[in-house]
Amino acid sequence: MPTLPLWLTEPLWDQFATLLPARPAYDPAHPLGCHRRRISDRIIFEKMLQLLRFGCSCEAIADTTCSATTIRSRRDERIRLGVFARLKQIALESYDRIVGLVLDQIAVDGSITKAPGGGEVAGRSRGG
Repeated sequence: MPTLPLWLTEPLWDQFATLLPARPAYDPAHPLGCHRRRISDRIIFEKMLQLLRFGCSCEAIADTTCSATTIRSRRDERIRLGVFARLKQIALESYDRIVGLVLDQIAVDGSITKAPGGGEVAGRSRGG
């Protein structure tokens, strides 16, 4: 069963696949001249969607199609290449075009206060 419906994952995959560098199925630099086939980028993409959807670990979704080590190494490789940053930019631009982002009208406010000593208003501590 797919993580998300195909009508949603196919356009995502199309955008994601265009950002990936072209790679041969076999590593031409391998010292023996042969090696196992590279795990398909589509399989890794599906596994990453599962990670995002279910919030689980790589070990939890690893199976015979792909190991947890491969998922993590491809994730790290794509972070280094800036693929996810570019995909985020594409998503924001698409959302802005379809729905509209009005960033100049957004108000963000927050505060964090600490009183490690209790301050003058807290009064004496009952504990000592």
